[in-house]
Amino acid sequence: MKKMIVTGFEPFLDHDANPSELIVSALDEKVINGLQVKSVVLPVSFQRAAEKMKTLIKEENPAAIVMLGLAGKRTAISLERVAINVMDGPEDNDGVVMNDQRINEKGPAAYFSTLPLREIETAVKEYDPHVYVSNTAGTYVCNALMYETLHELKHWDKRVPSGFIHIPFTKELKEENPLTQENLHHAVTVLLDRLSLSIQASVSK
Repeated sequence: MKKMIVTGFEPFLDHDANPSELIVSALDEKVINGLQVKSVVLPVSFQRAAEKMKTLIKEENPAAIVMLGLAGKRTAISLERVAINVMDGPEDNDGVVMNDQRINEKGPAAYFSTLPLREIETAVKEYDPHVYVSNTAGTYVCNALMYETLHELKHWDKRVPSGFIHIPFTKELKEENPLTQENLHHAVTVLLDRLSLSIQASVSK
């Protein structure tokens, strides 16, 4: 059975929990429209997260890749449109701080998500309005992972729908936020369902 890689991140900075870790852990091995979810919790590391993803791509030969991460200041699910060739942010979990560094010296300025973002947005909005297409994935590890993943797929000429989705703190972790952990879990399940149906449709053409 073909795999759909779904990744989240461990806690980082001063956060005690990361909702992306909880979501992907609950989805592991779930079968969605003929695709089996391969869940992986990645380190919040500029270097090691990308290295792990490259290994996963090689070992699993996935049909799709969905990367999840926490955007603590946002209150909605953010479907990231683009990753830029910049690393800039506070220290990662390896103690590494990046200031205005290129991710890949020979790589392009940016890569665009290859997920069907508007299809996913429409599907999730039928369940919950707190979702939108975002034009910035930031410059921290989330952006770096998205960039490195899309660069790796291009290097091997793999046409695999891939992209990054930022999620907010859940209501359980930040009371003023609108989405509970259950809401987020269901929304992510809906978007994976929509993605898998899109893949099926493209294969049958």
